[in-house]
Formats: sequence, structure tokens, C-alpha cells
Amino acid sequence: MKSSMKGPIYLSIAAGIWGGMYVVSKYALYTVPPMTLLFLRYFIASIILTLICFQKGESLRVKHWSLFVQVGAIGYLLSIAAQFFGTKYSSAHLGALITTLSPLFLSLFAMILLKEKLSVKQGMAMLAAFIGVIIIVGFPGSDGKSMLAGKIILLIAAISWGYYSVISRKASSIYSPLQISTIGIWIATFLSFPAVFIEWRQWNVHDLFDWPILVSVCYIGIISTAVAFHCWNVGLKLTPSHQAGIYFFLQPVVGSLLGWLILDEHLSLSFFIGSLFIIFGVYQSIKAEEPLNPASIQTTHEAK
Repeated sequence: MKSSMKGPIYLSIAAGIWGGMYVVSKYALYTVPPMTLLFLRYFIASIILTLICFQKGESLRVKHWSLFVQVGAIGYLLSIAAQFFGTKYSSAHLGALITTLSPLFLSLFAMILLKEKLSVKQGMAMLAAFIGVIIIVGFPGSDGKSMLAGKIILLIAAISWGYYSVISRKASSIYSPLQISTIGIWIATFLSFPAVFIEWRQWNVHDLFDWPILVSVCYIGIISTAVAFHCWNVGLKLTPSHQAGIYFFLQPVVGSLLGWLILDEHLSLSFFIGSLFIIFGVYQSIKAEEPLNPASIQTTHEAK
């Protein structure tokens, strides 16, 4: 495999897993309260990743804790929790649209924090992919159901995800993606734990031992979190930020296809047109990609 293709493949795997997460994990999403589910997914993922670290001999003793706290608190906790609650107070339709702004914020933070320049080809590729998402998802109707609070929270989710991706890429110049994923997820696990007691009376804990729900929760923790976040962090290390963000747009394509295959959902003409724009944007991103030396990422940050 060409080294230049490793980053896109890892990023595509992560986006594909997240795109299909709702279809595969619908039982847990409808049964377990959101923040409790967030804790469970991180707790399971942290155990899996820690065991892999021990097996591979990866050290979990680090110096730059400010970076890991930002990855865990802003990327894994704030961003995902904001997406949960933003969708709750608006709509899934609006959530899907606003959260696709994440790659745009990723590029913005990359230019500010990493001094990465956005080329015309990269900008056009991102624009094509974003247009594709808008065609697939569409603009929310003006029915007044989407509240301002929900929109603001969803915007916070998009901004924090873009910021996390840049911080993770910055940390990858010093630490391995496995270290970043493991320690970041342990921090998110610790920070999300108090919510378990707040939501304790909102569900029946015994439901967790029903086979479909148990499998669903394990899938979210192992595949959608441990595997997907690790793949995303590996991809961020190997791919310039402006190219990496474009793969985020693959999520609605995969989600719609799986919904069609598994849930017998209808695929409209707009899906196929939008998918072509996204695929074109990803293809142009690969063509525009330049060889990347991870050691060239700025490492002027120190623990503060």
C-alpha cells in the first residue's frame, strides 16, 4: 500500500463507522440516557485501548497533559455531548447539517494553530463535498420547531470537533495515535462519570443486559469509539488537516446506504447527486495531497 493512501484509508474507515453507527446502535440510543451512554462507550473503549497499549508496549506516561486534556474534554466529551443535546433541542435533520461544518472549523484552526495553508484545490474539494452534504441532507424547513438553543449547541459541537482534530494532529508529532486515543478517552470517561448518577432514575439498568442492547452498547464502545477514534487519529497524523476534514463528509453517504440496506429506507435522487459531489471532493482531495512528514508539524508547544 502506498504510504500516501494510508491516511485517507484510516480517515474513510472512521467516517464510515460513524456514518453507520445510528443504524447499528439504535437499540442503545433509544434505551440508555445520552450521557450515561457516553460514559459507557468511553469506559469500554478505554479498557480495550489500554489492553492494546500494554500488548504493544506503548507507554501511558506523558508530559504534555494540556494537549490530552483538550483532546479528552473538548473533542471526546464536549463535542459528542453537544451533538447529543443539540439534536435533542432541535432536530436530527438540523444536527446532521450543522455538524458537517466541523471540517470547515478544522481547516480554520489548522491555519491559526498549525500555520497550514489552504490551497485553491483543497478549498474547491472541500466546497464540493460540503455542497454534496447539503444536497443529501437539505436545508431545514422554516417550521419554527428548531430552537435557537439547539442550533447554538450544535454549532459548539462542530467547533469543538474541528478544534480537537487540530490539537490531536499537533500532539501526533510527539505521541502515537494510540497514546492520544487511549489517554484522551480515559479523560472523557472520568469527566462523563458524574452524569451516570444524574440520569440514574431515567432508565432501567437491567435493560442493559438484554441481548440487543448489550450488543449495541459494546458495538458503540469498541467499534464506534475505540476503533473509529483511533483510525481518525492515525489519519490525522498522516494527512494534512485540510484534506483530513473532507473525509468527515463521507458519514451521511455511508449512513444513508446502510439505512437503505438494513432499514429499508428510501434513497432519493438527491442522495445520488450529493454523493457524487462528495466523492468528487474526496477524489480531488487525494489528488491535491502533498507528501507529509509528521516531524514537520510544529512542536513549539510545551506543557504549561
